Amino acid sequence: MASKLAYENANVVRNVVNQHWKMHFVDFYNCWNDYQKERSTQVFVLCDKPKDANLILISFRGTEPFDADDWSTDFDYSWYEIPKLGKVHMGFLEALGLGNRADTSTFYELLQAKNTEFTFSNSVDLTAGPSEGSALMSSHTNPDEKHCVLDESSDLDGPTNSGGKKTTKKLSPEMAKMTAYFAVRSKLKNLLKEHKNAKFMVTGHSLGGALAILFPTVLVLHEEEEVMKRLLGVHTFGQPRIGNMQLGRYMETHLVRPVPKYLRVVYCNDLVPRMPYDDKTFLYKHFGVCLYYNSLYIQQKVDEEPNRNYFGILYVIPDYMNAGWELIRSFMLGYIHGAEYKEGWLSIMFRMVGLAIPGLSAHCPTDYVNSVRLGRMRNFHTSSS
Repeated sequence: MASKLAYENANVVRNVVNQHWKMHFVDFYNCWNDYQKERSTQVFVLCDKPKDANLILISFRGTEPFDADDWSTDFDYSWYEIPKLGKVHMGFLEALGLGNRADTSTFYELLQAKNTEFTFSNSVDLTAGPSEGSALMSSHTNPDEKHCVLDESSDLDGPTNSGGKKTTKKLSPEMAKMTAYFAVRSKLKNLLKEHKNAKFMVTGHSLGGALAILFPTVLVLHEEEEVMKRLLGVHTFGQPRIGNMQLGRYMETHLVRPVPKYLRVVYCNDLVPRMPYDDKTFLYKHFGVCLYYNSLYIQQKVDEEPNRNYFGILYVIPDYMNAGWELIRSFMLGYIHGAEYKEGWLSIMFRMVGLAIPGLSAHCPTDYVNSVRLGRMRNFHTSSS
């Protein structure tokens, strides 16, 4: 539900979290995406209660259905290789504000920025409208000064530099735009410091799922050990692949063993989790535990979703038949399970698009919400390669 809510604006998110979920809305961020060259990386943060919280939730917004720029990020095949970590999707790194492909040295600078305080000169306002909690960075600004400091002062900070002092890096206004990762990390550290017993979860749908798993990946790279000790889990829905096999093996030691913390949910013929390609040319690989739901919302725990690269010839006819069934099902769910499951005309139109491109309509957040709420497990588990 939080992954779906992330598609709404700050006012709607705040209202739902505070009034309907009876939880505590913390912040909403609208940050610069250097791949798309616009403010399109959105994420909100909530706690289960204002004081002595037990849970902190971070939810990244995913791919807008009719936003070509979002889809182009999902289908981008460019990667950046991080020594010892592996190859990582370049577009997703840019969406988190961790580099710029026009100057690849920026990836190195920001990905090696362990426990670093960033001072922004001539700060850029990246806030998301009227939200009370929409300040992107904790402000240490007086009216006569044009700068903000990302507040990284926290008892959760890891090792400092060789002289025992925390390093400070000054970024240009252009680099100051790319702050999604650092802004959320800063807020998370402060919340963990404030709520001593709290653990945190990260979630997202589609592009948001990729950012949700990439966020703790970079925390590990930055040696944020104290923060990672308080990670409860990462749950993604319809998430595209973010890197190669080396990256997966590296992260499995932190997120899968000894107890699985990373769950990747895939609905039926969804096209996006099958991108970028997993083959000898592109080398992208999923990792972690996959919960796969078919069009009857029956769950299987698998190593990899069936038809892993989508365009398998044996799946063409079943995919189109399934798209037809999903369109018929959209008229039936409200009668079978109640009015809250009734699909609107926009959703039904999207199902009709699925008759031409089956994997596109299967990416709808509605199917992921229904999978979790209506899903049931099979009596046996299978693994598919």
